[in-house]
Amino acid sequence: MRSYLNYLQDILDHGVRKGDRTGTGTISVFGRQLRFDLQDGFPLVTTKKVWVRGVLAELLWFLDGGTNIRPLVRQGVSIWTDWPLKRYREATGAAIDPNTFEQRIAEDADFAAQWGELGPVYGKQWRDFAGPDGTRVDQIARLVEQLQAKPHSRRHLVSAWHPAQVADMALPPCHYAFQCWVEPVDDGPDRLSLMWQQRSVDSFLGLPFNIASYAFLTHMLAQQTGLDVGTLIFSGGDCHIYQNHIEQVETQLARTPYPLPTLRFTRCPDALFDYRAADVEIMGYKHHPAIRAPIAV
Repeated sequence: MRSYLNYLQDILDHGVRKGDRTGTGTISVFGRQLRFDLQDGFPLVTTKKVWVRGVLAELLWFLDGGTNIRPLVRQGVSIWTDWPLKRYREATGAAIDPNTFEQRIAEDADFAAQWGELGPVYGKQWRDFAGPDGTRVDQIARLVEQLQAKPHSRRHLVSAWHPAQVADMALPPCHYAFQCWVEPVDDGPDRLSLMWQQRSVDSFLGLPFNIASYAFLTHMLAQQTGLDVGTLIFSGGDCHIYQNHIEQVETQLARTPYPLPTLRFTRCPDALFDYRAADVEIMGYKHHPAIRAPIAV
């Protein structure tokens, strides 16, 4: 993961200071790419601890078509809570703390239905994309079918960006699309590569999460379609470090990366939508301690 550290240093060295929607301020560059050969190991950042359980919980929630935070909260995953909490506070004027809000989300289905909804975010677009004529498209199911039937097609594309619905989302998609590509291999299974596009990149907190999530997805798609894994590619637009993350980034840059871990599946589910966290094992994940930083909402 030396390339990720070089990317962080690049932003510090060449970025410009900009204001942003959250009022926090960033150091930003425009247009960067990172590549990870999945044959070399699973691309988990090792210069800090990445919360693997949270990554998997979010990905499986996406694949399930989820748009309400209740399933995440009931697993102890709070990564999407800040946005509905902010909406609740603004709408009611209540000075509710995050723990109390999440407890009500977890215990009260009616409260969760009203206040835990995020709008038509990733899960909705991936699994139930609405066309202008009312046509509904399960983009993920179609992707699996096409990878099996026409592996060398140039149309293996999934979009989470729905221009007509962006205003209804608690947070418009940051990683807004991904594309798959299959490489013919003479002496073994063909290899599946995946590239995702990201318009806005919280490079310290968010990007390590995104890298791991799309690596998991690539491995799952490969297992379901009888392919091996190839290259994972990140293509970012506004790549930034929040100004209140600079100290944490400098701490991370002073650390020496460890060798990458590996991934092993404990079973092959019948379908992509049947995976559970227990189906995935990350072996040999040696990492430096976690580095905490505030999220900008």
